[in-house]
Amino acid sequence: MTVTIELPPEIEAGLLAQAKAEGLPLPICVQRLLQIQFPQTQFPAGATALMTPAERATAWRESVVGLPHTPPLSDRAISRESIYGDRA
Repeated sequence: MTVTIELPPEIEAGLLAQAKAEGLPLPICVQRLLQIQFPQTQFPAGATALMTPAERATAWRESVVGLPHTPPLSDRAISRESIYGDRA
């Protein structure tokens, strides 16, 4: 479905900045925001309960297509000392 909406300049600028920060095209960024806001529209109510594990896995894989790849954090980056510093 295609929807055309008029946005105030400040909202448009915010959406463009968010899309750029996430490395995504604006339409994909807006689509994700709508999916977060309206998660029940992704599947009919109760449909996930009727899905097999394989179907749920496929749905999950499809939902992450296009996400930027981020490498895992190092052990140092998530160490207590790194998080709390001198307050540890």
